[in-house]
Amino acid sequence: MATRHQARTAVVGLLYAYDLGNENISKYSDVILEEDKIRNKQREFSNRLFKGTIDNLLTIDSEIQKHLKGWDYQSIGKVEKSIMRLATFEIMMDGTDKRIIINEAIELAKALADDKSPRFINAVLDAIGKEESANIEKPKEEEVPKEKPE
Repeated sequence: MATRHQARTAVVGLLYAYDLGNENISKYSDVILEEDKIRNKQREFSNRLFKGTIDNLLTIDSEIQKHLKGWDYQSIGKVEKSIMRLATFEIMMDGTDKRIIINEAIELAKALADDKSPRFINAVLDAIGKEESANIEKPKEEEVPKEKPE
């Protein structure tokens, strides 16, 4: 049975192919996932991540661009973009713990990208994660009970 790491690796490949201009890759995603032996729940997980990322691509790209310090978005490698897009989707829209997602993105970058990519991806995703944490609505003071009722 495939792991979530293997499923995410396959999704990065699908996103990479999409970014290269193969917009019909979604028609072949099940075949590609089957080749990678990603089945059942992990295939559902992979398809949800891929579709969710593609469906929210403009929002995701905007969020990534907002957190690039001194980098031109167009000059970032397609593998790095694919990893950051997937992770940004999971942080912003999927509700997965950001620490898990950032760690997973770093591991993907170590395996699939160049030596400097893990630090770069970590910095961007950490900034996105901090912003998402700050946007979580905190309860107003009057909503928090001061003492337990007896």
